Amino acid sequence: MPRFAYTARDRSGQAVADELEAPSRKDALRRLQARGLRPIKLDERTGAAPRKAKKPKPGKPATSTNTPPSPSSSRHAGKIKFTRKHRLPFLQAVYDLTSSGLSAGEAIRLLATRLKDPVLKGLSTEVWERLSEGANLSRALVDFPQVFDESTVNLIQAGEATGNLNDTLNRIIEHLSEQREMQRQLGNALAYPIFMTVVATGVILFFLFFLLPRLQTLLDALGGDLPWSTAILVAVSEFALKYGLIVIGAVIFFGLSLWRWRVSEAGRAVSDRWLLRMPLLGDFAQSQTVLAFSQTLSVLLENGITTAEALRMTEKQIQNRVHRSAFDEATDRILEGESLSQALPGTGCFPDLVLDQLAVGENTGNVVPSLKKMAVTYRKKISGQLNTFTKVLASGVLLSVFVFVGFIAYAMVSAIFSLSSSFSM
Repeated sequence: MPRFAYTARDRSGQAVADELEAPSRKDALRRLQARGLRPIKLDERTGAAPRKAKKPKPGKPATSTNTPPSPSSSRHAGKIKFTRKHRLPFLQAVYDLTSSGLSAGEAIRLLATRLKDPVLKGLSTEVWERLSEGANLSRALVDFPQVFDESTVNLIQAGEATGNLNDTLNRIIEHLSEQREMQRQLGNALAYPIFMTVVATGVILFFLFFLLPRLQTLLDALGGDLPWSTAILVAVSEFALKYGLIVIGAVIFFGLSLWRWRVSEAGRAVSDRWLLRMPLLGDFAQSQTVLAFSQTLSVLLENGITTAEALRMTEKQIQNRVHRSAFDEATDRILEGESLSQALPGTGCFPDLVLDQLAVGENTGNVVPSLKKMAVTYRKKISGQLNTFTKVLASGVLLSVFVFVGFIAYAMVSAIFSLSSSFSM
């Protein structure tokens, strides 16, 4: 009889790892659930299965080891790549049906047959395959780490264990919607400055490469000495014509090198430390950390995740590596017995007012409401910071364009007056 190695959580939330014998994967899942265990991972170790499970390719959902994939799921798996952006619409579609009275399994089965979007339809089909084998929803979602992160899966698992899956889905959707709204605001804030930069760069290049060479030909034909401002423009134009491609290539190479260094762990730590020292950007990074901390931790604690697990999952949501490292050390102290308000001051990530709010919440036993209020406050603060950043950046771009255009006008007028004076003599 086949043996299965499993990792699961018992009713108290503790992780359990062991092996069991069962005729099939479906039977193994049922036996675990009968023991009161919530499966996290289940792998066949030995047995007389007619075929071995194939290792899934990156970006491709794993299929069942005992049940052949249906033609529909094979077609979706071969053509469609599931990504993180499909998480929110999938959960919204499931919640719309479960809030109407359907179970999660029936909702996903219905989505697999009714959805028109090919990606969501394929994802629903793959998830339904696992549910039909006997897995619960959280176990089925584990096979799609490219779509559902660890915190989402753990929240759904806690919702299943407490019988509040529908409320849990609603909280997850609200949390993800707030994150998406912040990303949209950031994109909108950067759109206008980027547009102005592109337009200004186009105007400058048009002048240097097209207009100024023709003007230079006219000035050379008329003769006379050029003013210093006009001479500078002519020199810049000649340099751009001769070495412009080399400069552009060097800038692209430097930009790619900087990006590759930035995405490395060492580069990310150093650049994040620099970011914290910059005006405006440092305050914005701190506000992002507080928002991620308050949003994520409140949702996790509210849905029954243990404090230890909630802190570790919250740590992964902190983007700044300096803040993440400091929060990791604070988490260790919290797990040793310190309170949040005692451990977090040493991180340097949280303002005094935030720490005071946490202390009050801990003393009154209302940490989650305090975290929620904090998240609302910092969402508004970040929106204000984005508006300020947009205005400063846009003003800087416009000022640079006006200065350059003014210099061009001054150079042209100086050249005209210089030539006029030479003719009058």
